[in-house]
Amino acid sequence: MTHLPDQGPQPGVHDLGYARLDTDRLERTGDAEVVYGAGKTPSQVVELLRTLHATHPGHAVLATRLTEEAQEAVTAALPEAVVDPVGRTAVLGEPGVLRGTVAVVAAGTSDAPVAAEAATTARVFGADVDIITDVGVAGLHRVLGVRERLDAADCLIVVAGMEGALPSVVGGLVGVPLVAVPTSVGYGASFGGLAALLGMLNSCAPGVSVVNIDNGFGAGVFAARVARQSVPRETKEA
Repeated sequence: MTHLPDQGPQPGVHDLGYARLDTDRLERTGDAEVVYGAGKTPSQVVELLRTLHATHPGHAVLATRLTEEAQEAVTAALPEAVVDPVGRTAVLGEPGVLRGTVAVVAAGTSDAPVAAEAATTARVFGADVDIITDVGVAGLHRVLGVRERLDAADCLIVVAGMEGALPSVVGGLVGVPLVAVPTSVGYGASFGGLAALLGMLNSCAPGVSVVNIDNGFGAGVFAARVARQSVPRETKEA
């Protein structure tokens, strides 16, 4: 059996044994690596967050999909971290200067966990956030009542379960770039969010992009990057 020679430490990689942190990601993409908490032990989550923050002290670092045990461990070991039990996230450090605005639009209060994850992610990735809740299509007057806030954003994240119709409605009201997030909220025939996903993929409104079911994190990254590249507010409103 042939054994490859030990290459020694790799630049841009922090090897913790159970994980190899990509510490060059911030330089390559403008955004630090994120800790995906599912499947990791609470102590691993704490060590990963602490190591990422030590590597990027001037930036916020994020952990997502944290169990209650992991949230408690982060709170105890890193009291300066901001833990959100609704979105199941933890943030260590400050995001810095925020550029552009992302409006996170949730159809119902049952979509709150995914919307919270999206909002926290967008902030960590450098955008200001406006959260608009409970404006589902069962009461269209609620959507119309926030149209000015929708139009003022540089990117929209629209979160909905059930039949997933809200992104189509919003996409027909404003011309702001929009990423739709289907959630697994709904009764049996929603098939764990598949009905909402298919509805959003088949949206008749132009300019609607779609991420996977319950993927608030992916939507937050996309929207923040769009917002950061947006035209400066004073120019847009001129």
